Amino acid sequence: MTDLLALTAELVDIPSVSHEEERIASFAESELRRQPGLAVTRLGDNVIARTALGRAERVVLAGHLDTVPPAGNARARVEGDVCYGVGSVDMKGGVAVLLALAREVVEPRYDLTYVLYACEEVEKRYSGLAAIDAARRDLLAADAALLLEPTNAAVEAGCQGVMRLVVTTRGRAAHVAYPWMGENAVHRLGAVLIAAAGFADRRPVLDGREYRESLQVVWAEGGDAAKGNVVPDRATARLSHRFAPDRRGDEAFASIEALLGPALDYSRGDSLEIEETSAPAPPSLGHPILAALVAASGRAPGAKLGWTDVSHFATRGVPATNFGPGDPFLCHHADEHVSRGELDLAYATLRSLLAGSWRFTDGAGR
Repeated sequence: MTDLLALTAELVDIPSVSHEEERIASFAESELRRQPGLAVTRLGDNVIARTALGRAERVVLAGHLDTVPPAGNARARVEGDVCYGVGSVDMKGGVAVLLALAREVVEPRYDLTYVLYACEEVEKRYSGLAAIDAARRDLLAADAALLLEPTNAAVEAGCQGVMRLVVTTRGRAAHVAYPWMGENAVHRLGAVLIAAAGFADRRPVLDGREYRESLQVVWAEGGDAAKGNVVPDRATARLSHRFAPDRRGDEAFASIEALLGPALDYSRGDSLEIEETSAPAPPSLGHPILAALVAASGRAPGAKLGWTDVSHFATRGVPATNFGPGDPFLCHHADEHVSRGELDLAYATLRSLLAGSWRFTDGAGR
């Protein structure tokens, strides 16, 4: 069996900040080309390997190769059974599990497609999955997809959508000595911010999993610090809205417009606009393959409150879920780390699902 901790450390030591994945893509390509029975395709810094065993169903196992910029943790540090380093959780531990499965599951019950792709951590216009779709959409065809995002080796079903919004309020410039001659756009924006702070988090339950919507102001600006004697005539804020998978993007926007609209006056030039929307993905836990993964994990599934590329597959009609090693709350932290036990457990669960003939125990019969 592959030493998953050592492989994770090896992957961490290959720099792969978004847009700089050439080296790690070449490493993954080399590893996959060594495995008999895999047809490997390289598209830019995206690597796809497929079996052709004539099985009745096909499953995608996917992981992204890029990381956020390091924060003093560019190199792997192994202490006992724990690997520290940028991307160790998000998601080079998952990539290590994927490569080990490609090495060792030689007679899977499903045909398998291994997808290792670039630019997940940046704007979706750079997405490696989108690039694969544009060049060879057939390579991503499947009956189900599993993203090896960190989930503590428990299924995190579907994902919430994310919408980035920009709100602008208008005023009228004047000298601050005579503010009644103008109208302060920053003061007007304050009413919008108060309305946003009063957002009531909606918590729909889907497939028995509770999702939790949110609205956060993430940036605001108004006025000119160099002109401290001028009443601001324009103020802007950006907001991030996470919405549950029982809503479409237009429905989510309508709910935010209803909340913030009373604080806006469109006749004065105020505006509320969508900057970008990423669709949610339904939990789809009734799908036989996803249900089998839940059973193999032996753990109750949760709801994915963040956004992941399960959305990419769901919008194309492929039921998808998140399942992988490591604690998702450690993603992008300077002390990001993953343990041998977490890696082995995720590997064992997926191997049980895909091969059906192997079980992991931790020495205590578990």
